[in-house]
Amino acid sequence: MRRTRLNTAFRGLALGMTFSLVMIFSAGLGATLALIAPFRLLPGAPKDGPISISDLFRGGLRYGISRPVNIVVMGIDLNLEAPPGSPEAFKSRSDTMLLIRLNPGTDRVSILSIPRDTRVNIPDVGVTKINAANWFGGPNLATEVISQTLNNVPIDRYVRVSTGAFRELVDVVGGVEVFVPTQMKYEDQTQKLKIDLEPGLLVLNGEQAEGFVRYRNDALGDIGRTQRQQTLLKALQKKMANPLMLTRLPQILSVLQKHIDSNLSVGEMLALMQFGLQVKSDQLQMVLLPGRFSGPEEFEASYWVTDLPKMDRIMQSYFEVSPPVGYEIATRDPQSLQTAKIVVQNASGDPSGSEKMIRYLQNQGFYNVHLAVEEWPERLSQTQVIPQWGDLESAKYLQNLLVDSTLSVNSTGELDSDVTVRVGKDWLQTQQARLFETPPAQI
Repeated sequence: MRRTRLNTAFRGLALGMTFSLVMIFSAGLGATLALIAPFRLLPGAPKDGPISISDLFRGGLRYGISRPVNIVVMGIDLNLEAPPGSPEAFKSRSDTMLLIRLNPGTDRVSILSIPRDTRVNIPDVGVTKINAANWFGGPNLATEVISQTLNNVPIDRYVRVSTGAFRELVDVVGGVEVFVPTQMKYEDQTQKLKIDLEPGLLVLNGEQAEGFVRYRNDALGDIGRTQRQQTLLKALQKKMANPLMLTRLPQILSVLQKHIDSNLSVGEMLALMQFGLQVKSDQLQMVLLPGRFSGPEEFEASYWVTDLPKMDRIMQSYFEVSPPVGYEIATRDPQSLQTAKIVVQNASGDPSGSEKMIRYLQNQGFYNVHLAVEEWPERLSQTQVIPQWGDLESAKYLQNLLVDSTLSVNSTGELDSDVTVRVGKDWLQTQQARLFETPPAQI
């Protein structure tokens, strides 16, 4: 059996968390690691010592990334019995796990969400959930397990962030705007957790944002949480990209100083920040580790069981990691892409939106097209093509057929399909206009 061993969209991470980490680490760490590949020090950049904000902007961002970099980010519930600020404070199970790739060749950031219940074999521990790796062996064991699980992907650095940082950070930036698709009510006295959110477009404060991502009282459980984490990361990215956030930098620093542990140096932080400033929203790709929930008869515990062939395709497409020998990925011809399972979700405001899209796709040769159980409650102007399991080939093929559509690489689509098409108003208007086009005159 092969390969049993093994919070922040990255522009938001770069503009907020990494920028802030620069200042935090500059108080006590040199930039010596900045001279080590994959990070490069550009001419004129300071080599050692603290870096002030004025120096940073007066001298320009003189750091860069010389090759793709892979970083593991873990959200940790702090161990309250350990001394504050000590490494032991981060000895806990990871609530969130992300593998992030920054590629300077394409100016793209890829983020893989790893469900915390993913079934793995932890060395000297045995088969258990991947979120236990940090508890048993800290960041070194956690990165080892993640690497081995994901076809031995190289991992350059790690960042551990306590979950309290996220809540406080949202409050510092003045809240984040998020669309809540359904009513969320839940209370757990033992965790001091109370969630009470109404559906609609809301500006969430830190406590509400934490409830939004921790809500599990639905059929999707932890996978639904992962979807909402991605939604909130995008919202935080949008907020942190606002230049006005620089005025709140001192407060951001104060929050993150209490909640961060990493082996990134000052210079490396600067390199990440410079790269993050160049990344546009459409260059941010977020995917979910493909798999399924285990059945009650399979194991004693409930796991997320990885779909290895789909994982192989994601690791090759987004992280440039080939599958093991003997498991090579076959090239797909365009006709085979029409076998993809597509779910159509109406977000146009027109009751006939889904019906028109399904008929159009069927006329284009797609035969595995289905209607979503529910409409998307948020109205969209542009149609979205969402490859929730990372199937870029099928998604791009679809997008080329849909005028006025956008490719949105994230895992918020219908999970029982390969690609979700959310019908927007612009596409319907274009289709309607074509129906009334005057045919060319006969000569």
